[in-house]
Amino acid sequence: MTLRSALLILSTALLAACVSTGQVDPMKTDQGRDAARDAYIELGIGYLKQGATERAKVPLKKALELDSSNADANAALALVFQTEMEPELADEHYRKALSARSDARILNNYGSFLFEQGRYKEAYERFQQAADDNLYPERSRVFENLGLTALKLNDRELAKQHLDKALRLNRQQPLALLEMAQLSYEDKQYVPARDFYERFTRIAPQNARSLLLGARLATLFEDRNQAASLGLQLKRLYPGTPEYQQYLSEQ
Repeated sequence: MTLRSALLILSTALLAACVSTGQVDPMKTDQGRDAARDAYIELGIGYLKQGATERAKVPLKKALELDSSNADANAALALVFQTEMEPELADEHYRKALSARSDARILNNYGSFLFEQGRYKEAYERFQQAADDNLYPERSRVFENLGLTALKLNDRELAKQHLDKALRLNRQQPLALLEMAQLSYEDKQYVPARDFYERFTRIAPQNARSLLLGARLATLFEDRNQAASLGLQLKRLYPGTPEYQQYLSEQ
């Protein structure tokens, strides 16, 4: 969103409020203030999507001046501060957003923030709350997040349950596929591990972890060409990683 188009949204909203209320100053009516607030939020989110967090704060601040408890404005500002690595401010605005509205999207975003901060037990609780919304369209991501968090809490079986649920909701969840491939490999369930891994490679780019796992699986299934190819990719793309060092130690 450009500044021009975002401002057009704001001016259009205010004009609509003005037309519907006659000659009354739209900012003195509830309808006008709500329209302006929503337009400021839209503007702030537009800047945030562009990565312009400093610009995003200006309209979001204006939105909160019009409605300090608005969930969407506080949630957007929380994302701004999270991006800017201001965890205390991000946490504050996530809490304000949730005090106004318990929303699965906000809960999932807050859980992701807590996970990022290493607060895994709190993150798990927030993801659980988000998962309770059966109609949330991104519910598969919530269960993927639950699985990743359970792994951080050293509960592999619970992690597998959540990751399996994520893939039942959406077969194309790359992180869930990779984690299930890794867990199956560790459990010596090599055929399922290969299936999960191949599904992952069809929808997501390789990374150091997946290349190492792929090379290991190719070696187990005696596909020497594939094992060598993945090893070369690991050497070329990720030469300084622990995964490449592990690959070398296994040769």
